[in-house]
Amino acid sequence: MLTPSLLPHITASLNATALALLVSGLVLIRRGRKQAHRRAMLAAVAVSAVFLGFYLLYHFTAPVFVFPGSGPIRAVYYALLISHVVLSVVALPLIALTLHRAVGGRFAAHRLLARPTLAVWMYVSASGVAVYLLLYHR
Repeated sequence: MLTPSLLPHITASLNATALALLVSGLVLIRRGRKQAHRRAMLAAVAVSAVFLGFYLLYHFTAPVFVFPGSGPIRAVYYALLISHVVLSVVALPLIALTLHRAVGGRFAAHRLLARPTLAVWMYVSASGVAVYLLLYHR
């Protein structure tokens, strides 16, 4: 059974994996490798979905964890955390709509939304890893 003490490490690993897949998807599409891009992005969606499942499991089973730091790092942590949470709420429908357009073959519409979606999604993944590092590896 996955314990609450193990789940943050799993979710951070999934966030880092999603970020790597997003970067590779970006590189692949810029090189014109559409099928490889599609596979990378679908893998990023899958990894992010697994992340969300583990994240929800963690927050339903673990006690609330308060940031132990003080001074300027505390303000940095909370600014990062708040932006991460707000943008993660924004990211989910953006990702779903961008994916829907791509799967539906509406590539011009997909392209228009893909750029801002990618930026938000990459920030959410990277900031999730940063929050984890500040909480568990300071």
